[in-house]
Amino acid sequence: MSIHDLRAAFRYRVARHLLIGPFLFAWGRPKTTGHQNIPRKGPVILAANHLAISDSFYVVQCARRPVMFLAKSDYFTQPGLKGRFKKTFFSGMGQIPVDRSGGAAASPAIEAATSIVEGGGAWGIHPEGTRSPDGRMHRGKTGVVRVAVATGTPIVPIALTGTDNRSWRNFWKSRVTVDILPAMDLSWVDPDDEKQIREATNRLMQAIRSETGQEYVDVYAKPGSATK
Repeated sequence: MSIHDLRAAFRYRVARHLLIGPFLFAWGRPKTTGHQNIPRKGPVILAANHLAISDSFYVVQCARRPVMFLAKSDYFTQPGLKGRFKKTFFSGMGQIPVDRSGGAAASPAIEAATSIVEGGGAWGIHPEGTRSPDGRMHRGKTGVVRVAVATGTPIVPIALTGTDNRSWRNFWKSRVTVDILPAMDLSWVDPDDEKQIREATNRLMQAIRSETGQEYVDVYAKPGSATK
């Protein structure tokens, strides 16, 4: 392992166990089920619904192995002390910068995700693409299935609830739940069949919805419209 890798692993452990981890567990009091559904080694895709900023961090905390999410490159390039803190924090949490601007925004993300799983890593993703603006589950984007089928990587659906309504008023009345579901069967999906890829994506979202109980709307969520 190189010096760079050792430093990255150190930052990840510090961020997870000393910085964000204690806060998440104290604030959300997460209840997690299905740990056995995430393999301890080897490539895997963890796909979760998206209700709040903290969602990806709860996935990282509850996975019991390093998980890499793709984050906007803006988080890593902002100037000043605040910008340096963001870069250090997101890098420490295993976030990988991706330029998602322009018409070919999906290509860098697909390439980065493919690199993660081909290297034997765990890739975390919110298939809706952005936080839900209204608490409902929105149409999933197909990139997650495309990467899974192209690389032979299993998708493990994760259902998150309670991350969007944390407050001091309901602190003791509610808690975050993280339900880790069994990996999906994608053996029937032809990577060249767009209808099958869309159907598999729909099944992924419905599997998550079966645990969260969210209302489903078959439209994409608009980036920047969420308030939490």
